Amino acid sequence: MIRAENIIKSFDGRVVLDNISATFDTGQTNLIIGQSGSGKTVLLKSLVGLHDIDSGSVYYDDTDFTILTYNEKKNIRRDVGMIFQGGALLDSSTVVENVKLPLDLFTDMSNSEKMDRVHFCLKRVNINNADSLYPSELSGGMIKRVAIARAIVMNPKYLFCDEPNSGLDPKTSVVIDNLIKEITEEYNITTIVNTHDMNSVLEIGEKVLFIYEGKKWWEGTKHDIMNTDNQELNDFVFASAMAKRAKRALK
Repeated sequence: MIRAENIIKSFDGRVVLDNISATFDTGQTNLIIGQSGSGKTVLLKSLVGLHDIDSGSVYYDDTDFTILTYNEKKNIRRDVGMIFQGGALLDSSTVVENVKLPLDLFTDMSNSEKMDRVHFCLKRVNINNADSLYPSELSGGMIKRVAIARAIVMNPKYLFCDEPNSGLDPKTSVVIDNLIKEITEEYNITTIVNTHDMNSVLEIGEKVLFIYEGKKWWEGTKHDIMNTDNQELNDFVFASAMAKRAKRALK
């Protein structure tokens, strides 16, 4: 479980996160949604420690992450997996080298043990016979699946996903959504997904947090979201649906 309490974050005197509190449950896909500039990406980065917050607390289970020393935070970060928006694979490294990187950096496993773990994770995300390929030789969906394999190679307790479906076609997006949900349940991970994709919300949104102008504006499930009377959320849902229709019409 990850818990945020009264988080405030500002940049150059402008408040971006305004007193946000939320609980993200273990074994569930917790989604953060909101329009561009709403603060959802800043919230995700604040939760994972990429941004220092002005005030408030972030708890990983019962540990207050915000008051830990640098070395104490490193211990928790070993339990964190991160999927970045573009996949963030190293262009000059092969698929195997990309997935093995966290094991090289943070473990004293033998090379054979590392390779066993790497191949286990690649198999789990349905990547086969791609060990020696480079990112430039992979499709967008394969890049995301390799990124997921790298994120889970350390067997994390916490998984952060920043726009995991960005740039993917609808069919591949569903594959990635389902993979994230399956891994979350299978390994009982606390998963937090930052997205603007309403298809993702309706597919895997077990808990949904809507951020509006830096504030927590609505909280519920994918079942609640279609019956809400929250005007700003309804506007966001409608705008997302129209944008997706327009994108399909241009293809």
